[in-house]
Amino acid sequence: MNTRGLRSQLKDSVPVTGLCPQAGAYGVPDTLRKGFSSVKNELIPSHPLELSEKNFQLNQDKMNFSTLRNIQGLHAPLKLQMEYRAAKQIQRLPFLQSSNIALDTLRGGDDSIGFEDILNDPAQSEIMGEPHIMVEHKMGLL
Repeated sequence: MNTRGLRSQLKDSVPVTGLCPQAGAYGVPDTLRKGFSSVKNELIPSHPLELSEKNFQLNQDKMNFSTLRNIQGLHAPLKLQMEYRAAKQIQRLPFLQSSNIALDTLRGGDDSIGFEDILNDPAQSEIMGEPHIMVEHKMGLL
C-alpha cells in the first residue's frame, strides 16, 4: 500500500470546520443559539438581474410616482395610490380567479400582450375547488 499518496491527499484537503459557519464546539450546528438553518434563506440570487426582475413593477411604480409628483404635485401620486389600493381589493368569489382588469388598466398594461396573458389561462387552472367550501373558508365559517 502506498501511504505516501494518502498523506499528500490528507494534507491538501480542506478542513471540515470551515465549511459550516454555524457549527458549535463539537462541529454540530448550535440550534439553540442560532435557530434552525434554512437553505432557502441562505441562498443568494443566481444572477444580478434576478432581484431587479422580481421588483420590476414596484420600481416602475416608484419611478412613475416620483415623476408624477415632480410634474403635478403631491396630490397626484396619492390619488393614484388610493385608486391602486381600491382596484386591488376588487376580487371575485374565492373559487374564481380574478383578472384584475381595473388594476391592469390603471397601470397602463391593458393594451399589451405578455407571457402571462397567453400561458396563464384561468380555464386551465388546477386550483379549482368546491365553491361552497372555499367561500365558507374565506368567510371563516369552517
